[in-house]
This record gives sequence, C-alpha cells and structure tokens, in this order.
Amino acid sequence: MEQVMKAKNYMEEADQILMHTYSRFQIVLDKGEGVYLYDMEGKKYLDFAAGIAVFALGYGNQQYNDALKLQIDKLLHTSNLYYNVPMIEAAKKFVKASGMDRVFFTNSGTEAIEGAIKLARKYYYKKKGDAGSEIISMNHSFHGRSMGALSITGTKKYREAFEPLIGGVAFAEYNDLESVKAQIKENTCAIIMEPVQGEGGIYPAEQAFIEGVRKLCDDNDILLIFDEIQCGMGRTGEMFAYQKYGVKPDIITSAKALGCGVPVGAFAATQKVAKAFEPGDHGTTYGGNPFATAAVSKVFDIFDSEKLLEHVNEVAPYLYEKLEELVDKYDIIKEHRGIGLMQGLEFTIPVKDIILKAVDAGLIIISAGANIIRFVPALIIEKSHVDEMVEILDGVLKSI
Repeated sequence: MEQVMKAKNYMEEADQILMHTYSRFQIVLDKGEGVYLYDMEGKKYLDFAAGIAVFALGYGNQQYNDALKLQIDKLLHTSNLYYNVPMIEAAKKFVKASGMDRVFFTNSGTEAIEGAIKLARKYYYKKKGDAGSEIISMNHSFHGRSMGALSITGTKKYREAFEPLIGGVAFAEYNDLESVKAQIKENTCAIIMEPVQGEGGIYPAEQAFIEGVRKLCDDNDILLIFDEIQCGMGRTGEMFAYQKYGVKPDIITSAKALGCGVPVGAFAATQKVAKAFEPGDHGTTYGGNPFATAAVSKVFDIFDSEKLLEHVNEVAPYLYEKLEELVDKYDIIKEHRGIGLMQGLEFTIPVKDIILKAVDAGLIIISAGANIIRFVPALIIEKSHVDEMVEILDGVLKSI
C-alpha cells in the first residue's frame, strides 16, 4: 500500500511540474531485466515496446552496463575541439556496418535529421552556387519534432500548430513512384524517406518503389536520404533496413537502438556528399562525447558477439505467424504489416482501450496512429516471449 501511495504521489507531482506534452500511462516504472519491466509496486510487465524501439539489447545487459561504468570513471565529455578514443572506435564500427564513409554523432534522432537536411542543402549549394533547394519527403512520414524535422514530416497534425516551418519541402505518396516523379524540380536536392514507415503506420517500402526512387535520384543528380532512426540497427534482420532492399542511400540517419538507452544519434554519408561540409558548417557541444560513443561502440560489439541479426531472422517469422493467427481470429483486426521485429496490426477501431487493458494485464505495447498497435520489442526476445505476448493480447481482445 505504501508503494502504491508513493507511485500516486510521484505521478501527481509530475503532472504539476512537467509540461503536458505526453499522455502517460498511470504507472511509475522502476527497473528492467531482460525483456521485462517492473513498476514501483513490483508489478511485472512484458515489454514489447522497448522504449519505442530503443532497448534492442533488453534491460540490464551486463557487457553494456560495464562498458558505461568504465567510461564514467574515465571521461564523460571533452567537446569536439579534441579527439577521443570512444568516438573514433564508434565511428569506425558505424561506417563499416552502414557502408557509408563519414559519420557525425548527434544527441538525438531529430538532430540527425537536422544534420542530414543541412548536408543535403550544402551539397546542392556547392554544386549550384544557389541556396534555393527543395527536399521531397513522403506523406504520413515522421522525422522528428524540431522545426526542420517537422518541416519534412508528412503528417499534418504534427506540423500545423507550428507553421510557418522551413520552406522548400514537397510531399509525395509513399510507395507511389509516379507521385515522387511529379514532385521533382530543377532545384530538388534530396528525397528523404523511411525504408519502413514507423509512426505513419508500419508501412514497409515496396522493392520496386525503393529501387525506382534510387534510379530517379541517380538520373536527376538528387541525393537519397534514408531515415533509419526506428527501422535501423537490426530491427528488420539487417543492420540497416536499406540493406534488406539492396539499395544504398547517399545519407542515412540513425538513433534509438544506436545507443540502446543512452541518448545518441548519427547521420552518415558517402565521401562525395560528406566533403560538402567544411569546418564551421555544423556542430554540437555534446555530440560524439566519450560516454555516448562508448555506448555506441559496445552496442556494435554486442550485436556481433551475440549474433543478434541471426536471432532476429530466427524469431521474427514466428512473431509474424502468431500475429497472423490473431488476424484470422478477430474481425476487428483489419491488416497486418511489417518486417522483422517491426510489426503492426491495424484495427477497425481505436486501439487506446486495447493498449490500456494490455498494460493492466502486464503487457506493454504502443500505438502508431489511432488504430494501429506497434510491436517493436527488444531484439533478444525468444519465441516463448512471443507466446506470452499473444496469450495476454488474445485475452484482452476477447474482452473488447
């Protein structure tokens, strides 16, 4: 009873002092272990959200924790006026895994998007001597909350209250190549897209579409930017989702599972594009600090040593199969979409009550829009965890 009151008091205090930008679940999470979370009252939750696709390694990975503890005792921050070893090690591993040539570390995914936008526009400026470039983005996309990232986010509800945003942005239909063609102009500098749309409803790109966009970029000297913030870092069974398609971009953005809990992002580019940046064009005080990049470096090590990509490709088909069984069982499930451990169920009704009842039953799941449940668990889940999730969700759906 005492812990219940403490949790209630914490939530009441939070509602008084924090800005009301989130509709939080009425639980205070206290600790995590593997793929489970525990609240202050000791209640256990199976987590199929992973901090919105962040905790790829699950909670409490000892190798990861030890690496961060060691770095805390050595050096947390130096600024980018100096070199540091963790940043260099992380950069080597990132460019090797991505196939890019140069990387810039940021503090978040949104900042990675901002950097990608700036790099694309600087590349165009150096090529044309003209600053009036335009970027094509996709409808229903989501790229972040800052003013630049909002400007290329193709979902009106995120943008309209904050307009005017930055100009020079056009929107095309995802998986519709003719729509993209129609938006190309002489001053188009880049096309940005998520290989798998996340917030927009778990929509994977079609093979012909992603190949067609690459060809459009090649034919028109336009840069192709892939936003891999949510769908990257092993979630699709490849380190980056574009590798599943066999199509290489000119610029990529990364975050979320890149740091597995430590706030860090990155954007990377081919040498041809990256050399457009010169000293003074871009910067960040905290980006690339030893603590964050020690996390990035260790994440890549653990992906390799634990063979996480192979594990995703083993367990993901089982998750897909079990979700298909729910589709067959319930008429309120309209469609099932996804790749790897990034799956979505679209319902004919709003999913808010389903998610709340799931939390009450000990399962954490999240939405992607009003009527889509998104499944983005830690990459370490086993088939037994899939069975546990489906059993809980099945019980909830029976009560709807």
